[in-house]
Amino acid sequence: MSAPATDIRALREAFYRRIAPSNLKPLWEVLDVLVPEHPQPKCQPVQWKFKDLRAPLLEAGQLISAKEATRRVLMLENPAFPNEARITNSLYAGVQLLNPGEVAPAHRHTQSALRFILEGRKAFTSVDGERAWMEPGDLILTPSWTWHDHGSESSEPMIWLDGLDIPIMQLLDAGFCENYPSDQQPSVRSEGDAQARYGANMLPADYQPKSQTSPVFHYPYKRTREALELMSKSSNLDAYQGVRMKYINPATGGHAMPTIATFMQLLPTGFNGKPIRATDATVYVCVEGAGKTFVGDQQFDWGPNDIFVAPSWAPVRHIADRDSYLFSYSDRVVQEKLGLWRERRE
Repeated sequence: MSAPATDIRALREAFYRRIAPSNLKPLWEVLDVLVPEHPQPKCQPVQWKFKDLRAPLLEAGQLISAKEATRRVLMLENPAFPNEARITNSLYAGVQLLNPGEVAPAHRHTQSALRFILEGRKAFTSVDGERAWMEPGDLILTPSWTWHDHGSESSEPMIWLDGLDIPIMQLLDAGFCENYPSDQQPSVRSEGDAQARYGANMLPADYQPKSQTSPVFHYPYKRTREALELMSKSSNLDAYQGVRMKYINPATGGHAMPTIATFMQLLPTGFNGKPIRATDATVYVCVEGAGKTFVGDQQFDWGPNDIFVAPSWAPVRHIADRDSYLFSYSDRVVQEKLGLWRERRE
């Protein structure tokens, strides 16, 4: 004859308390949480309006120099992860300011980074001895363990979005950093060298990849925009995404970075998208245009430089009031390599 349910519960609780000092816990008590039927993200849908970011960023520029801060950045923290420097469960984001004439000192780290330019001109990022001049809408990559610094020759503030794989490096305990002996590294290659070598549908005959990141580290917005605009005229729109393209490594045809997938999409005037889910939590930035995106039951109205996040497996639906360009990044490349990435069109 089996024991009453109340007795069984009491016996189990006593058992759990007995084994706890040995650092043991029963899987059956948490199995449905650890192995759910579908994603249960902690990440929350959240939006940052650029007008609300710009003022405190400029104020920070009066309080601390770029050199003193090393990187003068206001982090975009998802409210689900307070004090964890995460915008999604796996990725980091921050907005960085460079004032006229400033230099953000050279360093390198194992974390891979992207810079998506929001405002300003006549400033540069230097990567392993090559400078790239930054314009709004440009994507700049700083691959893992490459020297990089930023400098401004502008009379106006320079603002960009930083995206890094910091949480992934923390998970793996693989974070390293090293400062360069001086504030700026010397220029050892002419400007545009990487684009000439690797960005013209050709590769040097003796090319041997040194990293899994694209050898092209500067993706000008002008080229990206032209490609999307031409495609919108010559092919059918996707009912969910409009015209969406990924930034690639021209040497492999794969994603431009090994841990962060990057995309740009065009939503033409009047686009009313259908809802779509995917397992990669995604950070979006409006480059041009205006519209709204529904993430689950939340609505985000966006315009230029506004930033918002869609958690894993949340239904996402875009509507464009006028021709709109959205940049986005996620951990999709990692999920694809592990055979985990999944999408559902509703």
